[in-house]
Formats: sequence, C-alpha cells, structure tokens
Amino acid sequence: MNSKLAKGIIGNGLAQITLKVIRVMEQLLLIPFFLTAWGAAYYGEWVTLSIIPTVLTFTNFGFGSAVSNSFVLAYTGGDKQKATDINKNGILVVGGSIVIGAILTAAILWGSSYFHFFENSFIPIHEAILSIALLMTGRLISFYHLLIEGYYRGARKAVLSGFLYAGCSAINLLVGLGVLYWEGGIVEYAFSQFLVTVLFTIVYFVVGRRLIDLKGYRGRYILSDIKQIASKGMGYMMDPVWQCIYFQGSTLVVRLTLGPEAVAAFNTIRTACRSVSQIFNVVNGSIFPELQYEYGQGNMKTVYRLFRMSVLSSILVGIIGVIFLSLFGLDIYNWWTQSQLSVSNEVWNTFVVSILFNAVWWMAMVVYPVTNQPHHFAVASITTACLSVVICYILSIYLGLWGASLGIMLFELVMMLYVLPDSCRLLGMKTIDLLNNMSEDFLYLRNKYLYR
Repeated sequence: MNSKLAKGIIGNGLAQITLKVIRVMEQLLLIPFFLTAWGAAYYGEWVTLSIIPTVLTFTNFGFGSAVSNSFVLAYTGGDKQKATDINKNGILVVGGSIVIGAILTAAILWGSSYFHFFENSFIPIHEAILSIALLMTGRLISFYHLLIEGYYRGARKAVLSGFLYAGCSAINLLVGLGVLYWEGGIVEYAFSQFLVTVLFTIVYFVVGRRLIDLKGYRGRYILSDIKQIASKGMGYMMDPVWQCIYFQGSTLVVRLTLGPEAVAAFNTIRTACRSVSQIFNVVNGSIFPELQYEYGQGNMKTVYRLFRMSVLSSILVGIIGVIFLSLFGLDIYNWWTQSQLSVSNEVWNTFVVSILFNAVWWMAMVVYPVTNQPHHFAVASITTACLSVVICYILSIYLGLWGASLGIMLFELVMMLYVLPDSCRLLGMKTIDLLNNMSEDFLYLRNKYLYR
C-alpha cells in the first residue's frame, strides 16, 4: 500500500466525515430557523412540496453512476479513446434523462394546477408552482454531478471532489440561513438552492475537466456504448428501489399488524442501531475511489489487500458496535425516548445482532460499482427485500415486534451470505482468502506504519 493510496483513503475519509457533519448541522440549524421564520404550518407545506423534486432525483442514481464508473475504468486502464467515447455518450444519455425529467416536471406542475392540488395550501398557488419549478430544475442540473465525479476519481483526486461537495453543502446551508434570517419565503429559498446548484455545477465541471488529460482524442457517438450505459444505469437505479421496499415496506407491515405505537418503537430502534452503519458509510466512501482506481490500473494485488483490510475493518467496527449496544444501548435508547416506548431485550438484541451481518455485506458491496457490475446486486437486493417484508408480515402476526425484528435480521443475514462471496468472485478471489491472508495483512501494516 503506497503513500498515495494511504493519503487518498485518509483524505476521502475526512471529506466524508466533513460532509456528514455539515448534513447533521443542516438538520440541527435549519429546522429551528424554518419554524421560527415560517411557522409550523407554512414549514409543513414546504416539506410536502419538496417531496416532489426529491423523488425525481432517484432517476439520477442510475445513469450518472453508470457513466462515471465506466469512464473511470476506461481512463485508469489507459484506454483514453474509450474514455472519451464514454464521456461523450454519457453526456448524451444523462442529457436525455434530464429532458425526460423536464417533461415530467412540466406534467407534474400542470397536473397539480389542473387538479387544484395547491388550492387548500397555506402557500399561494403561483409561489408553490414557481418554487417547485426552481427546485426541480436544480435537481435536473445536478444529474451531471455523478458524471463529473468520474473525472476526479479518474485523476485520483476524489478527495478534492469530496471537499468541494462539502463546501457546496456548507454554502447552501449559510445561504439558506441568510434567506430565512432576512424573512424570505419559499420562492426566495428555492431560488437560493437553485443558484448554488448552478454555480457549483459550473465550478465542479471546470475544475474536474482540467484534471483529466484527453487532449488529441475526439469522442464518437457509439450505439453500443449508449445501450451499455442505459443497461447498467437501470441496474444502478434499483438501489433506491430495494431500499424503499425494505425500509418503507417493513414499516408499513408493522403498522398494519401491530399499530402506530409499534411503528414508533420499530423505527426508533432501527435508527438507533443503524447509527453504527454511518461508520460503514464513511469507510465505504474512503475506500471506493482508491479501490476503483487500483482496479482500473490492474493492480490486483493491491486491490485484494485493500478489499480484505476494508472488510475486516468493517467487521471489527461491527463487533465493537454490537458489544457497546448490547451492554449500554438499551439504557441509552430508553433515555433518548424518555422511556415512552416499551422495548424487550429480545427485540433490541435481534436488531443489534443484525448490525454485524450488515457490517460484512455493506462494505463488500462496494465491489459492484468498482467493477461496474450492478445487476448482481440489483436482483439480490430487491428479491431479498421482498422476502424480508413478507417474513416480517408473517412473523409479526405470531411474534409481535420480535417477529418484525427477525424479518429484518433475515434480510441482513441473506445479504451477507450472498454479497460477500459474490463480491469476491467478481474480483477473482476466494472468500476464504479474507481469513487466510489476515496475518499477512497485519504484518504488512505493522512493518509499513509502525516500524518505519
């Protein structure tokens, strides 16, 4: 593991942590400002309206990821002509998705106006339509962000990309607070978000484009590339689908079988236990750019070592998290909820054990975008999510909240049993190699960083 790789991982980690801190600050600072400046009813209407552009962004997860990963693998592999072709065809495909999004935006706004959707709102109709139009236009422009991110990963400057994103979030937060402080309404707030998005996209593109060297190459429109991007894009687009089935579906099942109080307990327990998963997200975000770069370069020995160390590190974090939550978690949870929700030890411990299974497969699934093979994970995740919801429903009837928690644990267990060996297979290694080389990796780290 060379110094560039280590610095990249550490830098990516710091960028991820910075971004998450800013996102937490958004929730902590903006909501009180919203309530103070607008009042609960007006803010509630804004939250309802903002659901529409948020749903629209799901369509970006597919094509942007497909273009970005395809570009990085071609560019780091030394095939600059192919990278140029992918970039040109990717811009076309993402542009097509923006056009479709614009049509959907117009249809939604027209339909909302035609069916008098805004008539009972506290917000005047023209302000509601204008603010939604601004938000959705900003979301459409951001469709290019994932494509542009590929420039940074290809140039091994993912750290810069991460901090630019963090900086954009910080500016967006400050601008939003300024609008609320100066008593701006939803139109002013929506325009501020739109303006920040436009300016960030321009800066993000200009900086990223200068990092890559494609001089002397001209992109060609190739139908096979367009088809491949579209196909892989549909695979990546399944990511929000399985999450919706798994999280929203299980919540709905608990509501139907056990009632609203059980839903409150179910979701708060899951939120508390999944707080450990935020650490896994930081590890993923730190490892992914460097792992993909090394994979594109064909440095498989480094890829294997980095993947092994990442999975084992994630498992170690999971074990520590399980031990901590098993010993102190329920007391902290009762304090957090002011003991208003009754939770048994069986339910709590079942959720806690699920963390360890999640630690294994959540880190291993980074291999799918690294190798640009999303369909394996798409089929497995959606199938397992549907199975989990059905099991949740059946067990909830007979075992109550514990049955629902067993359904959740089943999902994590099945995903671990599938994703880990499948990820190893995509990399061309055996699952048992994760353990066989543990001592070798430990000695490498000790000699590299402790005895220099």
